[in-house]
Amino acid sequence: MFYRQSARGGGRAGRGGGCGWAGALRGCGAAGAMPAAVVEYKGWKEGYGCGYCGAARGKVSAGMWAHSMTVQDYQDLIDRGWRRSGKYVYKPIMNQTCCPQYTIRCQALHFQASKSHKKVLKKMLKFISKGNVLKVVSEEEPMDSHIEDVAACDFPYKSESQVSQSELTPLAVDHAERVENEDKDSGETKEEGNVQKVESDSVQICTDKDIPVPAEPSHSAKAVHAPPKPGKGADLSKPLCRKAKDIRKERKLQKLLQSQMGTLEGSQLQGDQAFFLQNSKPKTNQPKNIEDFVFAPLPDDALHKLEVRLVPVSFEDPQFKSSFNQSATLFAKYQMSVHKDTPSDCGENEFTRFLCDSPLEAEHAPNGPECGYGSFHQQYWLDGKIIAVGVIDILPYCVSSVYLYYDPDFSFLSLGVYSALREIAFTRQLHEKAPDLCFYYMGFYIHSCPKMRYKGQYRPSDLLCPETYVWTPIEQCLPLLEHSKYSRFNQDGKAVDEGRLKELGRVRVLHKRTVMPYNVYKKRRKGPSDEASVQQYASLVGQTCSERMLLFRS
Repeated sequence: MFYRQSARGGGRAGRGGGCGWAGALRGCGAAGAMPAAVVEYKGWKEGYGCGYCGAARGKVSAGMWAHSMTVQDYQDLIDRGWRRSGKYVYKPIMNQTCCPQYTIRCQALHFQASKSHKKVLKKMLKFISKGNVLKVVSEEEPMDSHIEDVAACDFPYKSESQVSQSELTPLAVDHAERVENEDKDSGETKEEGNVQKVESDSVQICTDKDIPVPAEPSHSAKAVHAPPKPGKGADLSKPLCRKAKDIRKERKLQKLLQSQMGTLEGSQLQGDQAFFLQNSKPKTNQPKNIEDFVFAPLPDDALHKLEVRLVPVSFEDPQFKSSFNQSATLFAKYQMSVHKDTPSDCGENEFTRFLCDSPLEAEHAPNGPECGYGSFHQQYWLDGKIIAVGVIDILPYCVSSVYLYYDPDFSFLSLGVYSALREIAFTRQLHEKAPDLCFYYMGFYIHSCPKMRYKGQYRPSDLLCPETYVWTPIEQCLPLLEHSKYSRFNQDGKAVDEGRLKELGRVRVLHKRTVMPYNVYKKRRKGPSDEASVQQYASLVGQTCSERMLLFRS
């Protein structure tokens, strides 16, 4: 859809625009439409197998089933350490799980490709142009190719919600408003009729300039650069390497300028001559960016053709529907070859549930990207055949990588690294139309698992503090993680989670098809109290999301 190897533009829009829960209560254009955000909290899951360290009973996480969700809800959730697998949204309990998983984001606008990244881009260009590349499988770990953290916790993944659609459809809005007013009349709480939208402190508006963002540590703070191990990336504490050829050219130009200055010495320089000499000083060597490789012109006789298509995840979309079988077959081939799954573990139903079912409601905004927000498959077509698919979510402030699967026959092209670089370039492209969208979220960074540290090579990047939910440059986090696998990155001991739960009574609940604040629900509920569960849920999602999303209670 967007950029293609031949640099052609154009594209399709995603699914129809979304609407908030209030709009859904009014019908949102369809009778019985479901609210934009309805979740079932499943609680904690303790002591299940970890695919990273191999512990049989080491993982601990909380999860909820999302029947529907706005892109803003999900943006706020991932900025509090949540992540989705299909419609299941989960959050590791960081101070208890065996392998803490820290949300990592790359500052896409400031990203500079490393030498190893450029090597992958050059290899792809050479393959497309001439086809004669050494078919050696790269040791680079593919981006988000590890399924253990999302699928191995089979208690939520395989047990879908049993709640019927009718139970999730609220009654008329006037009835819901009467229920909310019930709590006002009781005098126990003074809930406002129209709750103003409170922006999460973890959501920032980014500009091209490196300006410190509120609720984030200043970028001017001295960064601690941990020297990498040999062969594991560039040492950021040292200047960029320069080619000897470029250095010789610069010296030659300097000598030429000196000789010109000697000839002109003692004579009156004209204005244009002075300007020329002033601006003829050699410029510092500017490294190539991703776009220089991605959009490099190809020879007319190029041996292959690579095309990248952005397809909305919707069976109503003709491109998605027509490529579904080929995509599902590729997924199965990848899972069986790379992850040693059995055919029953990666069938069409599993593929649909894991990578096609999404709770995100597609939305369009005047200042948003042309493709809209929502869930997409970014398909890599080589000579008319899909060789890789990057599953991504386009959100108000970022492109979030969900998963990648590819044809193992093309492993020599380092498709994991290549697709990550393309997604960073795609983020920068979306930023041109949507200025707030400027980050690339790479999922989780797991320092305690050496094979999962590769995400830290995409810099500049930040890790999310597991206690205060502010972003911290990864250079400042690495020394702390070397000392302890669980760490609070915010070094201000007095800092607290600004988005923490403050009023449990304001949590939105959907009970018997009626929307109500928790204070009203608590009075109406019969049977044992579920306050501990609701408190746990609201503490993990934060005050803002707890007031915006509807927590289903049977």
